[in-house]
This record gives sequence, structure tokens and C-alpha cells, in this order.
Amino acid sequence: MSRQISRREFTKLCLAGVAGLELGLSGMPFPTAFASRAKRVVVIGGGFGGAAAAKFLRIYDPSIEVTLIEPKAVFHTCPMSNWVLGGLKSMADISHDYQQLAKRCGVKVICDRAVSIDPRLRRVRLGRGASIGYDRLVVSPGIDFLWDAIPGYSEKVAMGPMPHAYEAGTQTELLRRQLLALPDGANVLVCAPQNQFRCPAAPYERAGMIAMYLKGAKPKSKVIILDAKDGFTKQDLFMQGWERRYPGMIEWRSGSGGGKVEKVDAATMTVSTEFGDEKGGVINVIPPQRAGRIALDSGLADLSGWCPVNPLTFESTRHEGIHVIGDAVQGNPMPKSGTAAHAQGRIVAAVIAASLGGKTAADFPLSSLCYSLIAPGYAVSVKAGFTRTSKGFVDHAGDSYMTPMDATTAQLEAEASHAELWYQQITRDTWR
Repeated sequence: MSRQISRREFTKLCLAGVAGLELGLSGMPFPTAFASRAKRVVVIGGGFGGAAAAKFLRIYDPSIEVTLIEPKAVFHTCPMSNWVLGGLKSMADISHDYQQLAKRCGVKVICDRAVSIDPRLRRVRLGRGASIGYDRLVVSPGIDFLWDAIPGYSEKVAMGPMPHAYEAGTQTELLRRQLLALPDGANVLVCAPQNQFRCPAAPYERAGMIAMYLKGAKPKSKVIILDAKDGFTKQDLFMQGWERRYPGMIEWRSGSGGGKVEKVDAATMTVSTEFGDEKGGVINVIPPQRAGRIALDSGLADLSGWCPVNPLTFESTRHEGIHVIGDAVQGNPMPKSGTAAHAQGRIVAAVIAASLGGKTAADFPLSSLCYSLIAPGYAVSVKAGFTRTSKGFVDHAGDSYMTPMDATTAQLEAEASHAELWYQQITRDTWR
């Protein structure tokens, strides 16, 4: 019977940084330089997964030529973007560039969009017309939205009256401006999608951060969550926190209780459900999601909209020589989170470096750790570990933790501090 690790031990494992590069997250040593001739690895996508894969490939084997393709010169993280909406963080606080990956790690960074992949010729074509060859390819494309899933909603509507703010950056700024302009007494609607989607706790943390802002600036307004689901992660903890900090200001409606959105009307700022229409002064629609477009266009995704992979290597089951990581992966029961994507990036880097060097990759734990801020000094968390087997990803019961319902004030304050520490460490471990 395995020993159940403590919360503090698990957090340390999840947040192992550059200072611990001589050891894997589990304390298992890995080769820092595989003896191999120069090989070319291309990484598409510079988020938590892709940037981590590029960085650790260079660390594990400096002889590998690593090229990272990312259209954004500055990457804004979805984690902590809700804190921006609440006014606790600025956009600068969630902004990260790729200069250190290039300077310190020797990753070649190309600021362009990958538009197609030729698995047979092993080449990636870029938006400006150039193409790059590879020996191994890592695809970390994030998510795309099903724009036609909700009648009345579209990419154009998202860029104006009803932002999704589920890709941090301009969308975060747009939603923040709308909240600042909200008349006191007008309601904010948050429309949450059916599973699967990026960061399952984010819509509910967002509701709390918006309520925090409204409590101080627009006390006659409230947040109404229209949810396609009948339950959500950390539900009891969120509802307890909302009642403690924002009594009467957050209303959650389940899918079967009138929360499922049937259509929207941007002209009248109305959301229609089975139980009637709801008007909002600000309407945040988070549409259903699928793997990023390059994954779909390249045939890496199946009919589910997500990418099936070999759980042991994250190599695509549809195209040899291509590894898919991050939110695009069909990885149940593993959630689509920044921690999971980062862990997958390290695993893939070790797998590819070992394979190209004729070695056996060290085994790394796969985990997810999610903090949610309910109010300043009040946060809750959930963590889980996963075992990679040839048949799929399996929950590792001994690695699970959730903030207890009877957590003390000191414990909730500690969770909020740990959330800040987690963000500082994982972003440093990814882009620095």
C-alpha cells in the first residue's frame, strides 16, 4: 500500500523548478545530456505545455535543435486572468515573453502561426509562407471554440458585446472594461459550458472575482451563472465561500434548472434558456470548446474534437512522430489545466530526448493542481495525480487532495498565499 503524500509534499512536487533540474519531480534522476547527434524538434504553441517542452528539451539534451512556433510575442496566462477582472492583478502581471527561452536555453523562437502540418514529409508550414522540417513535432495548440454551438453567438459577437475572456489578453481587457462601465443595478451573466473545457474551475472563480468588484463598486448588481451542467468542480467549497463573502450576490442555475443557454441576442443583451430570458448589463459567454485549429486541420483530433494520444509518450495515435500535449489532449480523467500541460511538456521532452539519444526516458509523475481565489485571503484548491498506462490515464488516489469544507481561516489564507507562489514558480519554470 502506497503512502499518501501530504498536501505540502504534493505542492512541492508540482512546483519543482529549475533549481531541481538534476532530479525529476518524483526525485528520480534523468539524463541531463543524452549522447545523440543533432536532431530537429519543432514545438507548435508557446503556452504552459509547449514552452515547457521546448525548454526542457534543451535542458535534457542541448544538442537537439529546438524551434518554438508561437504567433504571440507576449503570452497572457489564463491562470490569474480572473484576478485581473477583479482588479487584484494587472495585465502586466500575467504577461510572459520568450526572450529567456531564447537567451538562456537556446530555443529558436519564431513569432508566426503554424497553418499546416505534413506528417509524411515532416514539415510545418507557417503563415508567412516558410516551412520548417522536423524529426519530431510537439503540438500544443490549446483550444478553439465551437462558434456555431450557441445560436446568436459568433466570433464577431465575442469581440464586442459578449466576450468569452477564455483566451487571456485582449478579451480579458474587454471584459474588464465592460465591468467598469456597468451601471449599478445591472446584472452580470456568466454562461458556463458543458464538459470538456479548459480550466473547469475558472468560470466559478471568475464569478467570485466579479462579485468582489461589484460588492465594492456596484453593490446593487449581482452575478448570475447560467450553467450547462448540473454540477461543477469544488462546487460546495465555492458556494460556501460565496455565501460567506458575497451573500445574495451570486446565483447559480444548473442545466436542468434553467441554466442551459439556448440562444443569445447581442442586440438586446439577452440570453434565452428553457425557463425564459435573462438580460444582462455584461454577458460573458464561454462557448463549448475543442482542440486548437491546427490539430483539427492536421487530422490529429478525432470526432470528439480532442486529440487521442498514447498515454505513455503523448504521441498521436493518428500520426507517427507527432506528440500532442496540453488542453488539446483527450485525457480524461485528467483536467485541462496549466499544471497538467506543464507536466506533459516535461514528460514529452524527456521521452523525445531519450528516444533521439537511444535511451530510456525517466518516468515523471503527471499531476494537476488548481487554486481558485474566492476573495482576498480566501482560496481553495484541488489536486490530483494520474498514472500513465498503455490503456489510458488513471487516477492515482493517493495523490488527491481538496480543501476541506471545515478549513480554518488560517488554512484558507494559506491557500491564497500558495496560489501566488504556485503561479510565480510555474511561470518561472516555463518561460525563464
